[in-house]
Amino acid sequence: MSILTQNSTNEVALLDCIQRFFSRHHVGELLKKCNGTKEKGVPAISLLRYKLGNIFAGRSMYMQQRTGSFREDFSKNTFYRFLNSSKTNWLRFTSLLAADIVNNDIKKLTDESRKNVFIIDDSLFNRTSCKKTELGSKVFDHTDMNYKKGYRMLTLSWSDGNTLIPVNSCLLASSKESNVIGPTKAFDKRTIAGKRRKLAQTKAPEAMMTLLDTATTAGLSADYVLFDSWFSNPSQITDIKSKGMDVIAMIKKSSRIKYEYCGEQLNIKEIYSRNKKRRGRSKYLLSVDVKIGKENPIPAKIVCVRNKANRKDWLAFVCTDTDLSEEEVIRIYGKRWQIEVFFKTCKSMLNLIGECHSLSYDALTAHTAIVFTRYMLLAMEQRQNEDQRTLGELFFFLVDEMADITFCRSLGILMDALKASLQEILKLSDEQISAFASDFESRLPEYLRNALHPQVKVA
Repeated sequence: MSILTQNSTNEVALLDCIQRFFSRHHVGELLKKCNGTKEKGVPAISLLRYKLGNIFAGRSMYMQQRTGSFREDFSKNTFYRFLNSSKTNWLRFTSLLAADIVNNDIKKLTDESRKNVFIIDDSLFNRTSCKKTELGSKVFDHTDMNYKKGYRMLTLSWSDGNTLIPVNSCLLASSKESNVIGPTKAFDKRTIAGKRRKLAQTKAPEAMMTLLDTATTAGLSADYVLFDSWFSNPSQITDIKSKGMDVIAMIKKSSRIKYEYCGEQLNIKEIYSRNKKRRGRSKYLLSVDVKIGKENPIPAKIVCVRNKANRKDWLAFVCTDTDLSEEEVIRIYGKRWQIEVFFKTCKSMLNLIGECHSLSYDALTAHTAIVFTRYMLLAMEQRQNEDQRTLGELFFFLVDEMADITFCRSLGILMDALKASLQEILKLSDEQISAFASDFESRLPEYLRNALHPQVKVA
């Protein structure tokens, strides 16, 4: 079953999936719960709906206004005030929306025995210049291993192994004042704006716990929390375990991080060197039971596997569920790759980086939350309709249909204007106008005749 009718020229039918998404998940009510309201004028939900669907039009609001294709009943100042609002709690909004999608839709489509996971990772939200961008900083990029301008987009997502739903995020600035390039605005720390900026300048491990707490408060739950070696220190693992969730994470090969093994405090390299490795076609090299933490150590299992990129190297994973088999530890950790695909989709197709040029930290936070909502929309349409196309293919089909609608509408406007001019100047009757139009259309190529008289096709 196809998600969208690919040759439809009915704009209402094209954007029906957005309206259906808003109605099914009560997006307007969720926005009100998060202070996303206006005192008068155009409702905030209309501004959110425009921003959500504008990516498929292929033109920004500025270009729509310049070309005369902007038909909304609000001004650009109204739109920018909505994005710049410091009272809207976008962190809570995306968490509540993700919880509604997961609890009311996705969990009905999966077996209860399936292991659901939270995935935590960060990605570079780069900016070309940060001198005037609020809290713009020099942040470390793990990919290129150097400092770049922008933010670290710390993201928490939920997955059942099939569909990934982004839950919430935080644009992290540098916690060091010397690395903050842009201006810093002062807000009351009790307000949403003050808490948002305080969170932006906390260290990633602390911010990670805040994102998890917000997700669980919103009603989301998972069996395991997955993250890579950048976040896998013992204190984080024990904190997450205390919240009732198990952890599967990659271990840093650091000599400073110790684990209790056979009554000794050893680092991962020492543990690996002291044990005999499995040979043959085994999926793992080594599996040992350890204890993690200093004050209240918890039992855990360390599983070492070969590095596929370098057969002479090895990787280590830690799991706080000691009853889980080694094969299951490896399989469940493989779900973490979904968040890398999510980052790629948001940056390449959903215009995460290039669309918003605002200097306000509030506007950048709002833009990130709306991009996450776009991804939720595409992910749910793909899952519910059992569509085999990727999210990238669905995105480009939407863009193509918007282009077809614009062409057909423009051609229709030209024909209506031509008929009006003939009737006004030459004083032709309606019968003569119809005869002229029929003769004119018969001389057009077939694709233009089809554009003038479209027929909705069901895929």
